Amino acid sequence: MAGSIAARSSRSKTNVRDEGPFDRELEDLPAEMRWREWMMRVEAVIFASTEPVSRETLARVVGKDCSIDLLIDDLIEELRDRPYELVSVASGWQHRTRSRFAETIRASSAPTRGGAAALSEFEAMVLMAVGYFQPVTRGELSKIFGREVSRDTIGNLRGAGFIGSGPRSPTPGAPYTYVTTKHFLSAFGMETLRDLPDVEALEDAGLLSRRAVQSEPLSAEVESEEE
Repeated sequence: MAGSIAARSSRSKTNVRDEGPFDRELEDLPAEMRWREWMMRVEAVIFASTEPVSRETLARVVGKDCSIDLLIDDLIEELRDRPYELVSVASGWQHRTRSRFAETIRASSAPTRGGAAALSEFEAMVLMAVGYFQPVTRGELSKIFGREVSRDTIGNLRGAGFIGSGPRSPTPGAPYTYVTTKHFLSAFGMETLRDLPDVEALEDAGLLSRRAVQSEPLSAEVESEEE
């Protein structure tokens, strides 16, 4: 028995050694086959990832002179007739089901991965305010809405991965500020925060107010209660 285990272990180590270092360049392949292999590698990495994949990550699996942008263009074209597509979000790339199949997927009741976590209407409004006014404190958020933004609300948004801690505010008490994350961009299909809707249109609709956070700061006692 011991001899059998030792033999299997030896064969396993031999196989690992035989694989050698990861071949990025694929110089032994004709140019067309090399390009096709790089395309499949890039698509495999993006498909397997739960988050948008950055250019730096993809560069680890293709040749040093390979154009990531041209590879992505070819993949996008190849997927043109498929029910899913390759999209640029959160400074990376991700597979997304085409929007016209959303009703079909909902009707199937099949479990899905990714997407935005379910938020209450108020949580969604608070998240939107963080997106526009970040870095922003809990006290400043409370002033925007004219009601307290509770620690539970902040905790739920943090737990869903939409916001994280920013720098300490320079206001009295140095409260924590909050900022959005890459997951926020990914979940809502944005490349950068510049893709947020025009804040002036939201102000005209009465949904947000920059005046609230530009008015007199909250007292130190209120701000110091923040986490």
